[in-house]
Amino acid sequence: MNKRIKTMLVLIGTLLFIPLIAMQFTSEINWDFFDFLIMGTALLVIGFAYELIARRSDKIVYRSAFIIGLMGAFLLFWVNGAVGIIGSENQKANLLYGLVLVIGVAGAIIVKFKAAGMSKVLTLTTIVQMLIPCIALIVWPPPATSWAPGVFGVFLLSAFFAALFFVSAMLFKQAAR
Repeated sequence: MNKRIKTMLVLIGTLLFIPLIAMQFTSEINWDFFDFLIMGTALLVIGFAYELIARRSDKIVYRSAFIIGLMGAFLLFWVNGAVGIIGSENQKANLLYGLVLVIGVAGAIIVKFKAAGMSKVLTLTTIVQMLIPCIALIVWPPPATSWAPGVFGVFLLSAFFAALFFVSAMLFKQAAR
């Protein structure tokens, strides 16, 4: 286990060097200490979550489902925090995407990370992921609010994350058999 943790820490450090190096060559990337701290913490949480939970099962399907679900959650957190999905990262509508993460984490704890329960949690996560742009469109309609990639783009991006959660749900369903 120590070797895996050391490998994970080296990988996280390496990943964090990418924006640090990029900042030397472009003004497009402008991270401060807080950005590095948030991203490092998020990567650590994802890494330790995998180590603690996915290793409990020898089933490749369960581990794959867990990895895909974690990847979807991480990418949603990253994209939404970095640039926002609806408009900019400062758009209040983007806070709704936090519900997806809360449902995923709380649901996983409630079902004790068991495959059958995880399948239901990730299915619910998929549904909520796609409901958020619908709700946001009603509460914060364009043009009063910037929908930076456009309404279609927001739905397309939400569908990408929903697809990751759905694939995870189907793999958990298969692992439960």
